[in-house]
Amino acid sequence: MLGIIGVSSLTGITIGAGMCYIWLKNSTKKRFSYIELEVKAKAKAIERETELLLKSAHVKIKEKELEHEREFQKRVAKVDERNRALILQTKEFTLKEDGFKLLEQRVLDKETQLEKLERKKQDEIANTVDKMQNIASMTKEEAKRYILEKVEEQSRADVAGIVRKYEQMAKDEGERKANYILAQATTRYAGEFAGERLINLVNLPSDDHKGRIIGKEGRNIKTLEMLLGVDIVIDETPGVILVSSFNLYRRAIATRVIEILVEDGRIHPGRIEEVHAKVQEEFEQKTFEEGENILIELGLFPMHEELVRLLGRMKYRASYGQNALAHTLEVAKLARVMAAEMGGDEKLALRAGLLHDIGKALTQDLGGSHVDIGVDLCRRHGEHPSVINAIYAHHGHEEPDSVESAAVCAADKLSAARPGARREVLESFTKRVKEVEDIALSREYVNQAYAINAGREIRVFVNANKMSDNEAVLLSKEIAKEIQEKVQYPGEIKVNVIRETRATSYAK
Repeated sequence: MLGIIGVSSLTGITIGAGMCYIWLKNSTKKRFSYIELEVKAKAKAIERETELLLKSAHVKIKEKELEHEREFQKRVAKVDERNRALILQTKEFTLKEDGFKLLEQRVLDKETQLEKLERKKQDEIANTVDKMQNIASMTKEEAKRYILEKVEEQSRADVAGIVRKYEQMAKDEGERKANYILAQATTRYAGEFAGERLINLVNLPSDDHKGRIIGKEGRNIKTLEMLLGVDIVIDETPGVILVSSFNLYRRAIATRVIEILVEDGRIHPGRIEEVHAKVQEEFEQKTFEEGENILIELGLFPMHEELVRLLGRMKYRASYGQNALAHTLEVAKLARVMAAEMGGDEKLALRAGLLHDIGKALTQDLGGSHVDIGVDLCRRHGEHPSVINAIYAHHGHEEPDSVESAAVCAADKLSAARPGARREVLESFTKRVKEVEDIALSREYVNQAYAINAGREIRVFVNANKMSDNEAVLLSKEIAKEIQEKVQYPGEIKVNVIRETRATSYAK
């Protein structure tokens, strides 16, 4: 009985183990099937993603190929254009060369005729000497001397006329050639006329903004004029305010600051200072980019970064009412054309014309002659000797020593002499206003000085920590006295010395 029970138990265990094995086997098989399906799905996803990446790579390659093709076509077009220009110049040169050859041939023909006449004269003299010797019983030497004196008297006027004729021909040809070069240069370059004013207009969305610009008790407009160094005129003209200053760079910064404040709507002293600092940084970067764009357009790279920045800053400088950058580009392009006509180096003439007035970008900051400043800059940055000679020569400090320098001198006179280019009255006014500012800035503890109201008033900002109120009063009298002694001006100039104490703390 026990044996039967034992066998039954063993059989049950065996059956249970078998069923358990079958269940585990089925479960494992299902799990592996699920994993297999999951792996296949991931493999398909990876394969699809690979196809997409491959298609994207093909598209990018195609875009690059198209871009390279466009660039190649542009370069081919530029090369074709240059070839056409070279062919045209070659034709012009050939025509000029043919003209000179014709003139040279005429001169040679005239010389040949003169030689023939000289031989004929000598033969006639010999015959006459023989005849006179036989008739007048004169010796050969006496007869020859007599005839030569007579011939010399008769021929002197003819010889003088021939010499004068050829001298006049040479002079006329030289003048004609010079006029031709100038005509070619001025007709092939059409520059824009420059008209600079002393004010900028800022458009306002509404007249309500005028009150916000003035601020409570005038604190906003006071901060603006103090920081920007300009005169802000707010009158009854609807929708605009005027920004006035003789300094183009300062006026451009002020205009941009006010435009940003009007767009933003937040106008208070703290915001004004923040925007002013930001705009100053933007303008420094902007001037460098403008200089770079000019060099890219003219193809004059490389050039030192300081010269590039100063070149861009010349946009905000005027001389006798003429924009310095517009004048510089005009001179550079005229000089290039003239140098090409005279067989000089076009690129060098273009570079010399571009840098001939570079010192003007620093004259308002450093003072002194723009010629000396420009020469010092170009020497320091390794510019070509012809560039330095052109800077000296265009104001008569040296004689031009090359075709390129001479072209720059001629182009500078052409640009300055054309109608409407310059205004003497404006230049004398800006010079006087600059003198007034320099007198104030030369004083100790003066931080800033701005001439406003067309030079009739100057605002001087001093260091409040180092100067008392009584010393500020004394300083205003000293500045007024020095202006009166050194500057010629109509009417009177008001001197305002401003001493402002500011306390700043931070809540943390």
